[in-house]
Amino acid sequence: MKPMGRAWLIRGVVAAVVAVAIYVVWQMLKVEDLPAGIVGGNGRIEAVEIDISAKTPGRIRDILVDEGDTVRAGQIVAHMDTDALLAQRAEAVAQLAQTLSAIQFAESQVEQRQSERAAALATVRQRAAELNVARKRLARSTTLAREGATPVQERDDDQARVEGAQAAAEAARAQFAAIGSAVETARSQMIGARANVEAARARIRRLDVEIADSDLRAPSSGRIQYRIAQPGEVVAGGGKVLNLVNLSDVFITFFLPETVAGRVGLGSEVRIVLDAMPEIVIPAKVSFVADVAQFTPKTVETESERQKLMFRVKARIDPAVLQRYTRQVKTGVPGMAYVRVDPNVAWPAKLSIRTPR
Repeated sequence: MKPMGRAWLIRGVVAAVVAVAIYVVWQMLKVEDLPAGIVGGNGRIEAVEIDISAKTPGRIRDILVDEGDTVRAGQIVAHMDTDALLAQRAEAVAQLAQTLSAIQFAESQVEQRQSERAAALATVRQRAAELNVARKRLARSTTLAREGATPVQERDDDQARVEGAQAAAEAARAQFAAIGSAVETARSQMIGARANVEAARARIRRLDVEIADSDLRAPSSGRIQYRIAQPGEVVAGGGKVLNLVNLSDVFITFFLPETVAGRVGLGSEVRIVLDAMPEIVIPAKVSFVADVAQFTPKTVETESERQKLMFRVKARIDPAVLQRYTRQVKTGVPGMAYVRVDPNVAWPAKLSIRTPR
């Protein structure tokens, strides 16, 4: 290359570098005319994203929305296949009917055993009375036999009657005790049957909840950003189906130096100017200030190094403003956020609130 051409090339490169430097400096200094109590920082519009997922494993039957659609809170956006759940519910309903029948049978058994126990108690009392009569008769015959007024055989017969009555009384008491155990067994069976009924009803309620959860609903109003899965696909429990942008929780994230961030408090007024709409000024309020600096080492020694610390700040846009301009909200749009760190300083005219018409 000739010396003259090389010189022109060098001059062109230098000119380009100077132009870029001037542009960068202009970008850095374009807000220097702000009042002392107002500072600005570059940032981007963001919004809370929510994944709409399947609660249980299953196949996606259909999806009712497309990317870009606006949905309201509680709106059904997709259906999961419920054939298996409906079959399980029908089985649970049949089991409930069976357990209800078991309760009726157990209750009848309790009533029957209680009647038997009442009859056994009457038998015990009867046998006790017979034993008492036999003992009195034996006492009389024993006295008369000793005096020779009655045969000894009669006394022996009365003794045998006492022993027989005593055996009958013991048998009656044993039968009464056995029937009492049978009553307790029948009651336990009834309690178990009732527990089975409650278990069957609980299973039906659980299946009803799972069937209802198969209708995937939007947890909040917003815009569908992605269709992560498609109808016919099988997803695991917690598998993502759609991605939703919550348009009622939109904010801008920007960074401020340590010397300024220390004066920013929650609720401080903010004005947002987006690069795509410089004529619009959107009101917001600081909702978050990081307590840890970024971009520099954690430990610094000099004041000049401390001034390089940057803190992340979030300013939330008023939900009332967002409701009026739902379709205009776009995430990822860059812009400037201006914070009033001194409440006594008035906003300049160029940062007066101007929303879209």
